[in-house]
Amino acid sequence: MDPVTIAVVRGALDQVADELDKHLIRAAISPIISEMNDCANGMFHPETGETIAQGKYGLPVFLANMQLTVQNLIPIVREQGGFKPGDIWIVNDPYFSGTHLSDVCLVSPYFIDNELFVLFASTGHWIDIGGAVPGGWGPKATEIHQEGVFIPPVKLYESGKPNEALIRTILANLRMPHEVRGDLVAMTNVCFVGRRRMDALVARFGKHVLAECMTEMMDRSEEQMRSYIREFPDGVYEFEDWLDNDGLIDKPIRFKLKITVKGSDLEFDFTGTDPRPKGPLNLARTTTISTCYVALKHIFPEIPVNGGTFRPTRFIIPEGCALAAEYPAPVGGYLEMVGVVLDLVFGALVKLAPERAPAAFFGTTGVTTISGRDPATKRYFSAAWPYPGGYGGSAASDGLVHGVSPQSMATLMSFELSEHRYPFRFEEVAIRENSGGPGRHRGGCGTRFVVRALSECQVSVLGDRVDHRPFGVCGGREAAPNSVAFRVDGKEWTPPMRSKYQNLILQADDLIMLGSPGGGGYGDPLERAVEDVETDLNRGYVARESAERDYGVVIKSVVEKDGRARYTIDKEATRARRESMKKKTAKEPQPA
Repeated sequence: MDPVTIAVVRGALDQVADELDKHLIRAAISPIISEMNDCANGMFHPETGETIAQGKYGLPVFLANMQLTVQNLIPIVREQGGFKPGDIWIVNDPYFSGTHLSDVCLVSPYFIDNELFVLFASTGHWIDIGGAVPGGWGPKATEIHQEGVFIPPVKLYESGKPNEALIRTILANLRMPHEVRGDLVAMTNVCFVGRRRMDALVARFGKHVLAECMTEMMDRSEEQMRSYIREFPDGVYEFEDWLDNDGLIDKPIRFKLKITVKGSDLEFDFTGTDPRPKGPLNLARTTTISTCYVALKHIFPEIPVNGGTFRPTRFIIPEGCALAAEYPAPVGGYLEMVGVVLDLVFGALVKLAPERAPAAFFGTTGVTTISGRDPATKRYFSAAWPYPGGYGGSAASDGLVHGVSPQSMATLMSFELSEHRYPFRFEEVAIRENSGGPGRHRGGCGTRFVVRALSECQVSVLGDRVDHRPFGVCGGREAAPNSVAFRVDGKEWTPPMRSKYQNLILQADDLIMLGSPGGGGYGDPLERAVEDVETDLNRGYVARESAERDYGVVIKSVVEKDGRARYTIDKEATRARRESMKKKTAKEPQPA
């Protein structure tokens, strides 16, 4: 197959996948899809289930989850007579398809001349899935059935006819059936849009050219990935990290990863990770694998996303550990687990490729849900925020400030729309000063939020990274910790588990106060350019105390302008002070 044809077909397939993303985002009712883009769409090989193309507007955490969902579904469908034209399957079983119950996946076939050609999959986050906590993020859950409606692989449509009894049964168990029905219709329409777009590609290129290009695309991506791995020296690279607690027992959870490079193969071995905790900080095996793929995509951003890209990887995930959740383990805190797996991979690979791997990002999605009944409309509402934070510094640059969670990339709903739809108000949204880890390349800053309730509502928070901060690498330092507090009836307090609390009742004028961590620093802070420290000071990223203590600068002058302090650094005095600090550090005994 000539490279021009392959490039044109690849672009056409990617465009179809992107259009599916856009169609779902524009057609969905719930803001968690229409505003926050918490969804994904793609097409998959009918026999192997490997990803052919996936839209770039959806969430990275679904990168391999949908491939693994399709691969798990194919043998089940074969036992029931195979895919038929007009069929659509639905599933949210987290042990089967990964993530958590709120992420519902539809799979539908596409036929050419009565022959199965590709499979489409569409994943959307439903704003409510039932269970004990509105929105699904309950830090006190001890089993999956407390988290919502459990949907095994079952036909939603059969030969083009919807299973109305199934749809009514599911919706009857949800708090916001109208919104979810609208999202389900939008997801279903994605399947029909995909079929029409594939009809146009078949008419343009022909069945055999398309099939040959799909195979060649994946083979080339595999070889490209293997070529990068071959550049690494063979060896074993290890890292371990911790999360604060599982929401029920205030005890740290240990995670361990060993990456083995051998030729053009990578093995990810999670042996040594703690057994599954009692609370909801568990991760399905499929999502553990998917997260490793997301991390590799961060390391090698130039590689196209398809099934061939990840063929060189192998996984050892011990049964019974926190990263191989099995029924009936709760999984509502899966985003915290995804964060720690990303950090494990970055922490191990920075020893192997420090020029590519970054320091830890802010590491907690800290999902906050606010729910209740709107006093004006009397209708139930549920709003969810996966708040942003700082990314880790890297060899190339400082970390991103106020970045969305890299494992999910769900964007924030606009504050104006939030205040229009829900009975609360954002009192403060600001860059969190001094939250990024010091380094030659500084970690990005997190964000501070203060939200005021305007009527009675209930709040749940499921976060982490208070006791175990995002780490720095190559001499960089850790970031500020997560911060969760409430002001209830005029009194401020912090939850016993620091960043986790379930169904707190707020009255009008009570406050939610959140501060996301920054990212870890990269490299020795004393090597940071003086001009960059001065800019950080004047932008409010770094406080004066930190600039003097961590970066060794000497302030020459401070001028008040527009109500803010403007700093000027004495470069010569700073150079001398840094040399003195380096000599002092060199004389101090270093930890083993």
